[in-house]
Amino acid sequence: MTQSRIIPALTSEAALKRNLRSHLKSLGFRMGEGAGLIASRSQKDDVRKLHIEQRRERITTNSEFLRGNFSRLIEHFANGWDVDPTKIRFSLKQIHAGTIESDLFRFASLSWSVPVSQGYGRRIRYLVLDEQNEKLAGIIALGDPVFNLRSRDNFICWSAKDRADRLVNMMDAYVLGAVPPYNMLLGGKAVACLVRSREVASDFANKYGSREGIISKVQKKAQLVAVTTSSALGRSSVYNRLKLNGRVYFRPIGTSEGWGHFHIPDKIFSMMREYLRVRDHSYPDQHRFGSGPNWRMRTIRESLKSLGLSEALLRHGVQREIFISCLAENALEILSQGHGEPNYGDLLTTTEISALAVNRWMEARARRRPEFRQWPRESFAQKISIELEGAVAAYAPL
Repeated sequence: MTQSRIIPALTSEAALKRNLRSHLKSLGFRMGEGAGLIASRSQKDDVRKLHIEQRRERITTNSEFLRGNFSRLIEHFANGWDVDPTKIRFSLKQIHAGTIESDLFRFASLSWSVPVSQGYGRRIRYLVLDEQNEKLAGIIALGDPVFNLRSRDNFICWSAKDRADRLVNMMDAYVLGAVPPYNMLLGGKAVACLVRSREVASDFANKYGSREGIISKVQKKAQLVAVTTSSALGRSSVYNRLKLNGRVYFRPIGTSEGWGHFHIPDKIFSMMREYLRVRDHSYPDQHRFGSGPNWRMRTIRESLKSLGLSEALLRHGVQREIFISCLAENALEILSQGHGEPNYGDLLTTTEISALAVNRWMEARARRRPEFRQWPRESFAQKISIELEGAVAAYAPL
């Protein structure tokens, strides 16, 4: 490396270390044994607070989109008085890029208290609509699952080779939930159940049933037999014991180990990328297809190593429950043994699942908590608007 490139590298190194330490301290982290992190927070509200910076960045990045689409998109949300719980009937609308459905998904997902990712590789996204009023009730996004997930691999009894060969038969629900006022009626449970539907299995087969792998370039016959998801805020009250008429829709299979990069905001990650570029490292721009979903994690780890910091700074300690939904009755046999045709015999349609969920959860909730009827959709727009103005005011590049 030439002398002219050493000076900016050293300068950015000092700034990067200073800003990284300051940010982690602001989140309430302190250094533990092995130069790792210890979070003083464990309650759900505390975990939300850890995502504040990440959420501010997401809102700020989308500020132009939000300001330009408020009035157009808010019309697709129901007022509480627009919903008759006895007439709720959910349907799935698959989303295609560049459509109003795509904009509505983006708008709704920006309201999540824990910011959602864009997903990796294969993606199938849905709006969950209520046919009684044609309003938005929830959103679902399925994407490629993370490659390394110990609780999942142990549950299936996978070796590293098994996982590489058979992960193609799984997806991960990285966005899954109901929007107001349906979330007030336990609509999140109903939306989660829709993942295990005939429509989802059919849409996957049509889109990805026979496709060449991006990295391997091998023609793969993918069969969607299971979907995983994780709780955003520790133990989940939505996915645990999620059953309808004796059918299990999600079951817990373990917890994550508390490693990740959500506590590294985009502005610090951008500094890390620039720092590695100055050092002529190849990682900063390996984020196109073929580099895998762990590119951000690898880039941060390499940056920490170059800075002389421990990769244990990636251990944020926030554990999430991991759940699995088996679409095929013989899903675990196919995943563990690597052969067999999926048995979708007990899959229901979205209409059938909707009717069961409304009867099981939503009508009873409406009787117990009738205040949902007073919820105006303008309050949703107001919440986003206040957050937008606050985020833009608070966000300042380092």
